[in-house]
Amino acid sequence: MIKNKKAKRAVRVLLLVGTLISFYFVPWLLVKAWIRPLPDTVQEQLDEAISYGFEGMIVYIDQAGKPPQHYTAGWHNRESKTPAKPHALFKIASISKLYDAVAVTKLVSNERLSLDRTLADYLPELAEIIENADKITLRLLIQHRSGIPNFTDAPNFWAAPTETYEESLALIQGKSANFEPGEDYEYCNTNYLLINKIMDDELGYDNFQFIREKILTPLNLNETFVSLSEVKDIEEIMSGYHVGYPSDLKTNDYGMHATAEDVGIFLRALNDGTLFEQGEQEIYKSIYEYDHSGWVPGYQSFAKHHTDIDAVTVAFYSTTDPELYNWNLSEIINSRIVKILKRQKNY
Repeated sequence: MIKNKKAKRAVRVLLLVGTLISFYFVPWLLVKAWIRPLPDTVQEQLDEAISYGFEGMIVYIDQAGKPPQHYTAGWHNRESKTPAKPHALFKIASISKLYDAVAVTKLVSNERLSLDRTLADYLPELAEIIENADKITLRLLIQHRSGIPNFTDAPNFWAAPTETYEESLALIQGKSANFEPGEDYEYCNTNYLLINKIMDDELGYDNFQFIREKILTPLNLNETFVSLSEVKDIEEIMSGYHVGYPSDLKTNDYGMHATAEDVGIFLRALNDGTLFEQGEQEIYKSIYEYDHSGWVPGYQSFAKHHTDIDAVTVAFYSTTDPELYNWNLSEIINSRIVKILKRQKNY
């Protein structure tokens, strides 16, 4: 306890100065987006979001008891002034990890993979390259608890992304583990690089073929593709923009592409269990999450199931920035969309 009055006044002055300094550095756009009165409709919220600087948005909502809803705002292509399209393809980035985790679940259920075997067991050539390879299990890889460094954290990675497994792995070669396996959590793309390699080796072919056969085809998801190379008409991909970079990023191949509706249908089946065969849901529940988001330059994606209102929301934003303000802004907008849905449900 501070007893001296002068000391107390000094502390109050320091706290006031600190508060004023913190206010100076607050990104006021985020504050504005948070405190503005909630619009009456989801469409109004999207239109408001565009006024904050997003080039384009797509939102898909599947709420129990209602037909699916599609919303758009802004541009599909800024240069041609083409309005946003509800069924445009989008780079879904790390949302793809949900599909990978389901594929692993199915292979584990069929006893083709084991969650308790180690990285050294599956990829013995990495035993001398990746620290703790003999302790890192498949389960720890899936759960981001391996301690392996993240290859996409390499300096200037997104300026010239790697194109092959070997190139990506080379970015972490010789690096020490960030922590002992199982002792911490750190989101890491290297984990899923290795998981995909393990699945490819076990199957004897590209694991996306397995994903298509076991996940996409049964759900009639015909607008989900492994990469840019599978997309027949590149103009169907929503343009993506990164603040400070002048060009459209849709021709950059960052992995999976899908429509918001395809992602929403997948997420609904993942959460209600219809995606799984007997025994698989218990395995999946023990290893990974049921919602996900994704980021690559020009593209932010969010897929979430809201249990309290039994609604799936998928939100795509076609603008990113170096400081990630747009990511925080997206999360604020997502939360406001859900508040609108809850208010409508209560009327």
